[in-house]
Formats: sequence, C-alpha cells, structure tokens
Amino acid sequence: MLGMTPPANSFTPNPPRNLEPIFIEMAELEAFRLVYLEGLSQEEAGRKMGVSRGTIWRLVQSARRKTAQALSEGRPLSIAPFTSERETSLNNENGRVHSGGRSQ
Repeated sequence: MLGMTPPANSFTPNPPRNLEPIFIEMAELEAFRLVYLEGLSQEEAGRKMGVSRGTIWRLVQSARRKTAQALSEGRPLSIAPFTSERETSLNNENGRVHSGGRSQ
C-alpha cells in the first residue's frame, strides 16, 4: 500500500539537458520515503507496504542508486506510472530493476 501520491511526477535539472530520464517506480519512492523521510525501520516499512524487509532493502537500494545517478549525471528523474508493489517486488527479486529504460 502506498501512503501518498507525489505532488510532481518528474524533476529536471536546471538548466535542462537533453538526456534520457531515470525512472523510479512508485514502490521504490514509497520505501525510500518511509525509511528516510518518516524514519521507519525496514521492518516497519515492510509491514506498512505489505512486503518483506528484504524487498524494502532492495527497493531502497534501487531508489538510492537511481537518485544518486540522476543527481550526479544531471539527468531528469521521473516517477514511473503506478505498478503494484507485488509486481515491483517480484521484478526486483528476479533481478529486473529498470533505470532509464535499461535493465540493470
């Protein structure tokens, strides 16, 4: 379960550059928000989202990597259209984390 809808769906560097965006999934953003903004433990965040602590760890790890990449490379960061947490966690558990249209 996601606790909030973000007020914006993308962030663009200033000045804008013509680079491909990096896409962060809603579940990654929610896990990142719960752990770093709300200060929940991974266990608490997992209970709140209905996924395992390991899934939270993977979601947070992916969100951190994508955010760092967007900031350091000056690329836009876009929030991907909603997918269920279960679909996201299954994709992450199977190693199919997507960033900017490329498999990682």
